[in-house]
Amino acid sequence: MGNQLGILDVKDALNIAREKNLDLVEIVPDTNLPVCRILDFKRFLYEQKKKEKEIKKKQKVMQMKEIRFTPETSEHDYKFKKQHIENFLKEGHKVKVSVFFKGREILYKERGYTLLERLIKELSSYGKIDRAPKFEGVRLSVTFIPIDVKGEKNGKT
Repeated sequence: MGNQLGILDVKDALNIAREKNLDLVEIVPDTNLPVCRILDFKRFLYEQKKKEKEIKKKQKVMQMKEIRFTPETSEHDYKFKKQHIENFLKEGHKVKVSVFFKGREILYKERGYTLLERLIKELSSYGKIDRAPKFEGVRLSVTFIPIDVKGEKNGKT
């Protein structure tokens, strides 16, 4: 196993594979001389699935969490929700913070902006802004990304 047989005719390679009760698998089909391997195909598939599973296990999945405010959010609710945002950022999740305007509240957009600016200042040690405050219909939203211990953005998504 593992030694090269050199350039062979397809029939010869198939005969060698049959003698060993293995399969002839084409590894690189696009070249002038296709590269093939003699191996147990079912075992090969099993090992590939195992490798993919291991890679998935090591991969960190970042979730998007959302917290909603109104322009009239009380101080207690603000602190409570800010604590939730801090916890989400510490766990490594993205956080979308939205300020919903109901009815005539839309006339006082600056209240929403001041609320978000205050949040951005207070959460600067936990997360960076991924997307600046933006109006989407009746809501004003901003997205935070967690900061690593070194002070850099998380690159994993």
